[in-house]
Amino acid sequence: MFSHKLMDSQLARDLATELHDRQIEIKLSDASSLPVFGKNNLEPSHCVLPSQYLQYADRIRNLTVYKDDVWVVTFPKCGTTWTQEMVWLIDHDLDYETAGKFDLNLRSVFIEASAVIGDCLGDTVERVENLERPRHIKSHLPLALLPSQLWTVQPKIIYCARNPKDVAVSYMHHYRHLHGYKGTNEAFLDGLLAEQVLWCPQVPHTLDFWNIRNLDYVLFNHYEEMKKDIMSVLRKTCKFLGKSYTDEQLEKLAQHLSFDIMKKNPTANQTQLVKALEKVRDTKIDFKFMRKGQSGCHRDELNP
Repeated sequence: MFSHKLMDSQLARDLATELHDRQIEIKLSDASSLPVFGKNNLEPSHCVLPSQYLQYADRIRNLTVYKDDVWVVTFPKCGTTWTQEMVWLIDHDLDYETAGKFDLNLRSVFIEASAVIGDCLGDTVERVENLERPRHIKSHLPLALLPSQLWTVQPKIIYCARNPKDVAVSYMHHYRHLHGYKGTNEAFLDGLLAEQVLWCPQVPHTLDFWNIRNLDYVLFNHYEEMKKDIMSVLRKTCKFLGKSYTDEQLEKLAQHLSFDIMKKNPTANQTQLVKALEKVRDTKIDFKFMRKGQSGCHRDELNP
Protein backbone atom coordinates (compact mmCIF):
# COMPACT_ATOMS: atom_id res chain seq x y z
CA MET A 1 0.00 0.00 0.00
CA PHE A 2 2.89 2.37 0.80
CA SER A 3 6.49 2.78 -0.21
CA HIS A 4 8.95 4.56 2.05
CA LYS A 5 12.60 5.39 2.51
CA LEU A 6 14.65 6.66 5.41
CA MET A 7 15.77 10.28 5.15
CA ASP A 8 19.52 10.31 5.71
CA SER A 9 20.74 13.54 4.10
CA GLN A 10 22.78 15.98 6.16
CA LEU A 11 19.88 18.45 6.02
CA ALA A 12 17.47 15.82 7.33
CA ARG A 13 19.87 15.07 10.18
CA ASP A 14 20.16 18.78 10.92
CA LEU A 15 16.37 18.92 11.30
CA ALA A 16 16.22 16.21 13.96
CA THR A 17 14.36 17.18 17.14
CA GLU A 18 13.81 15.77 20.60
CA LEU A 19 10.50 14.34 19.42
CA HIS A 20 11.72 12.66 16.24
CA ASP A 21 15.23 12.02 15.00
CA ARG A 22 14.51 9.40 12.33
CA GLN A 23 12.12 10.49 9.61
CA ILE A 24 10.89 8.81 6.46
CA GLU A 25 9.46 9.83 3.14
CA ILE A 26 6.29 7.79 2.73
CA LYS A 27 4.20 7.57 -0.41
CA LEU A 28 0.94 5.88 -1.40
CA SER A 29 1.73 3.19 -3.94
CA ASP A 30 -1.57 3.26 -5.84
CA ALA A 31 -3.28 6.62 -6.37
CA SER A 32 -6.12 5.36 -8.55
CA SER A 33 -8.75 5.80 -5.82
CA LEU A 34 -7.92 9.44 -5.10
CA PRO A 35 -10.23 12.17 -6.42
CA VAL A 36 -7.44 14.50 -7.52
CA PHE A 37 -4.76 12.20 -8.81
CA GLY A 38 -7.18 9.82 -10.50
CA LYS A 39 -8.81 12.68 -12.39
CA ASN A 40 -5.61 14.45 -13.39
CA ASN A 41 -3.45 11.35 -13.81
CA LEU A 42 -0.84 12.68 -11.39
CA GLU A 43 1.21 10.85 -8.81
CA PRO A 44 0.78 11.89 -5.17
CA SER A 45 3.85 13.39 -3.54
CA HIS A 46 5.63 11.81 -0.62
CA CYS A 47 5.07 12.98 2.96
CA VAL A 48 7.70 13.46 5.65
CA LEU A 49 6.74 11.65 8.86
CA PRO A 50 8.49 10.05 11.84
CA SER A 51 9.53 6.45 11.24
CA GLN A 52 7.03 5.27 13.88
CA TYR A 53 4.25 6.38 11.54
CA LEU A 54 4.67 3.01 9.81
CA GLN A 55 2.96 1.45 12.85
CA TYR A 56 -0.17 3.49 12.11
CA ALA A 57 -0.17 4.00 8.33
CA ASP A 58 -2.37 1.02 7.39
CA ARG A 59 -4.72 1.58 10.32
CA ILE A 60 -5.32 5.18 9.27
CA ARG A 61 -5.63 4.37 5.59
CA ASN A 62 -8.14 1.57 6.34
CA LEU A 63 -10.09 3.46 9.01
CA THR A 64 -13.85 3.02 8.92
CA VAL A 65 -15.36 6.38 7.95
CA TYR A 66 -18.92 7.42 8.77
CA LYS A 67 -21.12 9.81 6.82
CA ASP A 68 -21.60 12.03 9.87
CA ASP A 69 -17.86 12.40 10.50
CA VAL A 70 -16.40 15.91 10.34
CA TRP A 71 -12.74 16.16 9.35
CA VAL A 72 -10.55 19.25 9.81
CA VAL A 73 -7.46 18.96 7.63
CA THR A 74 -4.62 21.49 7.33
CA PHE A 75 -0.90 21.77 6.93
CA PRO A 76 0.50 22.70 10.39
CA LYS A 77 0.11 26.31 11.58
CA CYS A 78 -2.69 27.15 9.16
CA GLY A 79 -5.42 27.94 11.67
CA THR A 80 -6.07 24.33 12.64
CA THR A 81 -7.03 24.91 16.28
CA TRP A 82 -9.12 27.94 15.32
CA THR A 83 -10.96 25.88 12.71
CA GLN A 84 -11.46 22.94 15.08
CA GLU A 85 -13.12 25.08 17.73
CA MET A 86 -15.28 26.88 15.18
CA VAL A 87 -16.43 23.70 13.48
CA TRP A 88 -17.08 21.78 16.71
CA LEU A 89 -19.27 24.56 18.12
CA ILE A 90 -21.22 25.06 14.90
CA ASP A 91 -21.87 21.33 14.62
CA HIS A 92 -22.86 21.02 18.30
CA ASP A 93 -25.47 23.77 18.46
CA LEU A 94 -23.09 26.30 20.04
CA ASP A 95 -22.67 24.21 23.19
CA TYR A 96 -20.20 26.52 24.98
CA GLU A 97 -20.79 24.73 28.29
CA THR A 98 -19.45 21.40 27.01
CA ALA A 99 -16.67 23.14 25.08
CA GLY A 100 -15.62 24.82 28.32
CA LYS A 101 -15.48 21.53 30.22
CA PHE A 102 -13.67 19.28 27.74
CA ASP A 103 -10.35 19.94 26.06
CA LEU A 104 -10.44 20.42 22.30
CA ASN A 105 -8.20 17.36 21.83
CA LEU A 106 -10.92 15.25 23.42
CA ARG A 107 -13.64 16.78 21.26
CA SER A 108 -11.67 16.81 18.00
CA VAL A 109 -9.04 14.07 18.02
CA PHE A 110 -5.69 14.46 16.24
CA ILE A 111 -5.60 11.09 14.52
CA GLU A 112 -1.87 10.75 13.78
CA ALA A 113 -0.67 12.32 17.05
CA SER A 114 0.57 8.98 18.42
CA ALA A 115 2.94 8.68 15.48
CA VAL A 116 4.44 12.11 16.18
CA ILE A 117 4.46 12.62 19.95
CA GLY A 118 4.13 9.08 21.23
CA ASP A 119 1.38 7.67 23.43
CA CYS A 120 1.07 10.59 25.86
CA LEU A 121 -2.42 11.19 24.45
CA GLY A 122 -3.12 7.46 24.19
CA ASP A 123 -3.51 5.55 20.95
CA THR A 124 -5.06 8.36 18.92
CA VAL A 125 -6.22 6.10 16.08
CA GLU A 126 -8.08 3.96 18.61
CA ARG A 127 -9.49 7.11 20.19
CA VAL A 128 -10.92 8.13 16.82
CA GLU A 129 -12.39 4.67 16.36
CA ASN A 130 -14.11 4.94 19.76
CA LEU A 131 -15.28 8.55 19.52
CA GLU A 132 -18.95 9.22 20.09
CA ARG A 133 -20.61 10.14 16.83
CA PRO A 134 -20.68 12.52 15.12
CA ARG A 135 -16.89 12.22 15.31
CA HIS A 136 -14.70 15.29 14.88
CA ILE A 137 -11.24 14.41 13.62
CA LYS A 138 -8.16 16.54 12.96
CA SER A 139 -5.29 15.66 10.65
CA HIS A 140 -2.23 17.23 9.04
CA LEU A 141 -1.84 14.29 6.67
CA PRO A 142 -1.86 15.00 2.94
CA LEU A 143 -4.82 13.92 0.87
CA ALA A 144 -3.13 10.70 -0.32
CA LEU A 145 -2.50 9.32 3.18
CA LEU A 146 -5.96 9.99 4.62
CA PRO A 147 -8.48 7.13 4.97
CA SER A 148 -9.50 5.76 1.59
CA GLN A 149 -13.18 5.69 2.62
CA LEU A 150 -13.25 9.50 2.72
CA TRP A 151 -13.67 9.48 -1.05
CA THR A 152 -16.50 6.93 -1.08
CA VAL A 153 -18.43 7.67 2.13
CA GLN A 154 -17.91 11.42 1.62
CA PRO A 155 -18.24 12.92 5.11
CA LYS A 156 -17.74 16.64 5.67
CA ILE A 157 -14.13 17.76 5.18
CA ILE A 158 -13.03 21.31 6.06
CA TYR A 159 -9.62 22.41 4.82
CA CYS A 160 -7.96 25.67 5.90
CA ALA A 161 -5.07 27.23 3.95
CA ARG A 162 -2.70 30.03 4.90
CA ASN A 163 -0.03 32.18 3.25
CA PRO A 164 2.93 29.77 3.10
CA LYS A 165 5.40 32.48 4.18
CA ASP A 166 3.45 33.09 7.39
CA VAL A 167 3.25 29.32 7.86
CA ALA A 168 7.04 29.10 7.53
CA VAL A 169 7.61 31.59 10.33
CA SER A 170 4.98 30.16 12.65
CA TYR A 171 6.10 26.58 12.02
CA MET A 172 9.73 27.56 12.68
CA HIS A 173 8.86 28.78 16.18
CA HIS A 174 6.58 25.78 16.74
CA TYR A 175 9.33 23.35 15.73
CA ARG A 176 11.89 24.98 17.99
CA HIS A 177 9.83 25.36 21.13
CA LEU A 178 7.43 22.42 20.98
CA HIS A 179 9.35 19.77 19.02
CA GLY A 180 12.71 20.65 20.55
CA TYR A 181 14.49 21.69 17.35
CA LYS A 182 17.92 23.14 18.18
CA GLY A 183 19.25 24.07 14.74
CA THR A 184 19.40 27.46 13.05
CA ASN A 185 16.45 29.29 11.57
CA GLU A 186 18.18 29.18 8.19
CA ALA A 187 18.49 25.39 8.34
CA PHE A 188 14.82 25.04 9.18
CA LEU A 189 13.74 27.31 6.32
CA ASP A 190 16.08 25.48 3.93
CA GLY A 191 14.52 22.24 5.12
CA LEU A 192 11.04 23.55 4.50
CA LEU A 193 11.97 24.60 0.96
CA ALA A 194 13.65 21.24 0.36
CA GLU A 195 10.54 19.41 1.67
CA GLN A 196 12.47 17.81 4.53
CA VAL A 197 10.32 19.04 7.44
CA LEU A 198 7.53 17.06 9.10
CA TRP A 199 4.31 16.87 7.01
CA CYS A 200 6.03 18.40 3.97
CA PRO A 201 5.77 19.06 1.07
CA GLN A 202 3.87 22.16 2.11
CA VAL A 203 2.46 23.66 -1.09
CA PRO A 204 1.25 20.41 -2.74
CA HIS A 205 -0.56 19.64 0.54
CA THR A 206 -2.74 22.69 -0.08
CA LEU A 207 -2.99 22.40 -3.86
CA ASP A 208 -4.36 18.86 -3.64
CA PHE A 209 -7.31 20.13 -1.61
CA TRP A 210 -7.64 23.24 -3.76
CA ASN A 211 -8.16 20.91 -6.72
CA ILE A 212 -11.15 19.25 -5.02
CA ARG A 213 -12.63 22.38 -3.45
CA ASN A 214 -15.75 22.12 -5.62
CA LEU A 215 -16.78 18.72 -4.29
CA ASP A 216 -20.01 18.96 -2.30
CA TYR A 217 -18.45 17.45 0.81
CA VAL A 218 -15.33 19.65 0.86
CA LEU A 219 -15.13 23.21 2.23
CA PHE A 220 -11.97 25.19 1.51
CA ASN A 221 -11.39 28.12 3.90
CA HIS A 222 -8.58 30.65 4.11
CA TYR A 223 -6.88 31.82 7.31
CA GLU A 224 -6.66 35.34 5.91
CA GLU A 225 -10.39 35.38 5.20
CA MET A 226 -11.07 34.30 8.77
CA LYS A 227 -8.95 37.21 10.00
CA LYS A 228 -10.55 39.73 7.66
CA ASP A 229 -14.22 38.71 7.76
CA ILE A 230 -14.94 35.95 10.27
CA MET A 231 -18.70 36.44 9.96
CA SER A 232 -18.71 35.47 6.28
CA VAL A 233 -16.64 32.37 7.08
CA LEU A 234 -19.03 31.46 9.89
CA ARG A 235 -22.04 31.76 7.59
CA LYS A 236 -20.33 29.71 4.88
CA THR A 237 -19.33 27.03 7.37
CA CYS A 238 -22.81 26.92 8.90
CA LYS A 239 -24.34 26.40 5.45
CA PHE A 240 -21.83 23.66 4.71
CA LEU A 241 -22.68 21.84 7.96
CA GLY A 242 -26.43 22.36 7.53
CA LYS A 243 -26.75 24.62 10.55
CA SER A 244 -28.61 27.92 10.94
CA TYR A 245 -28.01 30.58 13.61
CA THR A 246 -29.09 34.17 14.14
CA ASP A 247 -26.72 37.07 13.57
CA GLU A 248 -26.62 37.60 17.32
CA GLN A 249 -25.56 33.99 17.88
CA LEU A 250 -22.88 34.27 15.19
CA GLU A 251 -21.56 37.50 16.66
CA LYS A 252 -21.19 35.74 20.03
CA LEU A 253 -19.38 32.88 18.31
CA ALA A 254 -17.09 35.34 16.51
CA GLN A 255 -16.19 36.89 19.85
CA HIS A 256 -15.52 33.45 21.34
CA LEU A 257 -13.22 32.70 18.39
CA SER A 258 -11.29 35.98 18.57
CA PHE A 259 -7.56 35.47 19.04
CA ASP A 260 -7.39 37.18 22.42
CA ILE A 261 -10.23 35.05 23.82
CA MET A 262 -8.96 31.81 22.26
CA LYS A 263 -5.44 32.40 23.57
CA LYS A 264 -6.79 32.62 27.13
CA ASN A 265 -9.16 29.66 26.79
CA PRO A 266 -7.48 26.61 28.42
CA THR A 267 -9.80 24.11 26.72
CA ALA A 268 -9.15 25.52 23.24
CA ASN A 269 -5.60 26.92 23.23
CA GLN A 270 -3.77 23.55 23.31
CA THR A 271 -2.64 23.96 26.93
CA GLN A 272 -3.11 20.24 27.52
CA LEU A 273 -1.10 19.34 24.43
CA VAL A 274 1.78 21.55 25.58
CA LYS A 275 1.67 19.84 29.00
CA ALA A 276 1.78 16.46 27.29
CA LEU A 277 4.82 17.55 25.28
CA GLU A 278 6.51 18.74 28.48
CA LYS A 279 6.03 15.26 29.90
CA VAL A 280 7.36 13.55 26.78
CA ARG A 281 10.41 15.81 26.54
CA ASP A 282 10.87 16.07 30.33
CA THR A 283 11.32 19.82 30.14
CA LYS A 284 9.43 23.02 30.85
CA ILE A 285 8.08 24.61 27.66
CA ASP A 286 7.81 28.38 27.98
CA PHE A 287 5.85 28.88 24.78
CA LYS A 288 2.23 29.51 23.84
CA PHE A 289 0.81 27.28 21.12
CA MET A 290 -1.17 30.29 19.90
CA ARG A 291 1.63 32.80 19.42
CA LYS A 292 0.60 35.90 17.39
CA GLY A 293 -2.23 34.86 15.10
CA GLN A 294 -1.41 37.54 12.54
CA SER A 295 -1.42 37.79 8.77
CA GLY A 296 1.74 39.08 7.11
CA CYS A 297 3.99 38.29 10.09
CA HIS A 298 6.64 36.88 7.74
CA ARG A 299 7.65 40.43 6.81
CA ASP A 300 9.10 40.88 10.29
CA GLU A 301 11.24 37.74 10.25
CA LEU A 302 12.07 36.67 6.69
CA ASN A 303 14.64 38.47 4.60
CA PRO A 304 13.77 39.24 0.95
